Amino acid sequence: MCSVLDIPRSTYYNKINRKPSNRALENKRFKQIIMDIYLKSKKRYGAPKITKKLKSLGHKISIKRVQRLMRTLNIRSIIQKKFKYYSKSSNYKKGKNILNRNFKATRINQKWATDITYIHTQQDGWCYLASVMDLFTKKIIGYSFSKNMETKLTIDALTKAYNQQRPDQEVIIHSDRGSQYI
Repeated sequence: MCSVLDIPRSTYYNKINRKPSNRALENKRFKQIIMDIYLKSKKRYGAPKITKKLKSLGHKISIKRVQRLMRTLNIRSIIQKKFKYYSKSSNYKKGKNILNRNFKATRINQKWATDITYIHTQQDGWCYLASVMDLFTKKIIGYSFSKNMETKLTIDALTKAYNQQRPDQEVIIHSDRGSQYI
């Protein structure tokens, strides 16, 4: 068999008879402990917390080794992107509130209301949904979904609403006057 595979016999017997090193045995034991800690934390702990937990259990191990072992186990912590608040400082002068809390419309395409909803997803973190509602029919007539909260998000929602409805008269658009709508 060795001649067919073109492998020296010494290499073949060396592989068969070789016992795992102490380091390999220790890594195998650490992998099991790391996996237990990882699963008990509901897959939230990363290498720093696992290392701290191992050290509190009396094991002497470095964070680099934990990272390497986690990589071989193909596990990583669940990271949730933190929500960033933006300041409201702007040189925009507030316009007149035309609706003045009168959200009743007498015909279709007379008054539209629009807003952005924050949606947290497991895979992408914070995502944003801009929607436009006709206040007469109470139906969503345009929307846009994005991972980024930019002006383009609101423009896309309003464009879709306009293209779908094709209003023949002037429409009042009401928003919270956030930076994306300004």
